[in-house]
Formats: sequence, structure tokens, C-alpha cells
Amino acid sequence: MDMFDLTGKKAIVTGGVQGLAHAMAEGLMEAGAEVCIIDMSPRTHEVAEEFNASGLKCHGTIADLSSQEVREDIVKKCIDTMGGLDIIVNAAGIQRRHKSEEFPLSDWEAVININLTSVFSMCQLAARHFLKNDGGKIINIASMLSFFGGYTVPAYAASKGGIAQITKAFANEWASKRINVNAIAPGYMDTAMNVALVNDQDRNKEILMRIPANRWGKPSDMKGPVVFLASSASDYLNGAIIPVDGGYLAR
Repeated sequence: MDMFDLTGKKAIVTGGVQGLAHAMAEGLMEAGAEVCIIDMSPRTHEVAEEFNASGLKCHGTIADLSSQEVREDIVKKCIDTMGGLDIIVNAAGIQRRHKSEEFPLSDWEAVININLTSVFSMCQLAARHFLKNDGGKIINIASMLSFFGGYTVPAYAASKGGIAQITKAFANEWASKRINVNAIAPGYMDTAMNVALVNDQDRNKEILMRIPANRWGKPSDMKGPVVFLASSASDYLNGAIIPVDGGYLAR
């Protein structure tokens, strides 16, 4: 269907080397978009070349998004490389686990900086471009912990609660300016970030018992939602936090 066609669109996907972000970048490219993946991994260029070898159009940029100067430079670089920007997917994130009473302030600050502050900044930088160029799509990655607190991850929970709120706040100001701001909240996904949970037999069983789909999510489950939010099919959707969770929240 034409409304889902992203041919000619230019997109940035942060954290695109692996996991959910890799799958979302692939989904956007399969729908026709040209994508710049931004990641700290030394494999960033290699992954971009793998996409290109499969007939997709991808650029790889290695960057640490914890620095505002780097964020400003890298967004400009991606826009210059692709000749524009229509979509940004803020998917880069980190995790730290400690008992709450023992949680180091340094880990709190690291998680908040990457998972929330950098997303605020990347949204702002993209919006400044979109405001001058007839709009665009901002897609943030929330979490089940945007809705509840979790265990031993207070910084992550705070950051993802914040993602939900800035998504709504930005939508309030930018929806009338042809900028759609929405978020996807992945459920329990079988990725590197959740290895500890997957390997914990008791927690794994507890989680699966609450998922009506009776399975952990896969990165490929994120492709459809991200293409929808990046396309004209979602032009009247703003400020939404969309769970992709196998029904977990409905249980």
C-alpha cells in the first residue's frame, strides 16, 4: 500500500548495529528509506555494508551520543550525507542493574544521559530541521518500564518513564506543525539487554505466564510498528505510546 511506502525518505536510527534498532533500521530500508545508523560499536560500518550488500541503502556513523557537541555534529553529518531528513528513531539505550539502595550515582547518571537526555536532544535537533522542511516523524523507544517500575533498574525505569512524557510534551507543541512524535514500548524482547532475565528460570517463567502470546518478542516484531509510525499511514497519530508486547499490558 502506498501509504506505507518510504521510498525516497531519509532516516536516522540510533543504536542500529544490533537488537531492536537493527531490525527497525532494516524494516525502514525494506520499505524504501535510506538510513543512517548511529552507534558506538566498531562494527557500525561493517553492519552498514552488510545492509548495502543486500540491496538496501545504509550509511554507518560511529558516535558516542552522551555528548551534546557530538549529537549536533552527527545529526548535521547524517543530513548532509543523505541530503535531508524525514524520520528519526531514537533507539540507543543502556542498562545498569543494582539493588536500589546500592545503585551507584555514576550508573544513574550514565543511564539518564544516554536513555533520556540524549533522546531529548536528538528530538530537538531533528525537529529544528523538520520545522524548516514541512514536517517529519520522530519515533522514540519507550518500554514496559514506562508503565511500571521493574526490579533493580530504577535508572532505566526513570529514563523510560521520561521518554513517554517527553514524547507527549513534544507532540503537544509540534503536532500542528506536521511533526508526528510517538513512541513504541517493546515488551519482553529476547535481546542482549534481557539476557539476565531470559537466563533466570523463575523470572522467565513468571514473564511468560503473563504474555498472552506465550513467547518473548523478537526484533523482527518491531518492523511493522516502526514502518507504520514512519509513514503517512500515521499522519493523524501523535503523542501515542504503542505497546508491542504480545498482550502483556492487557493481562
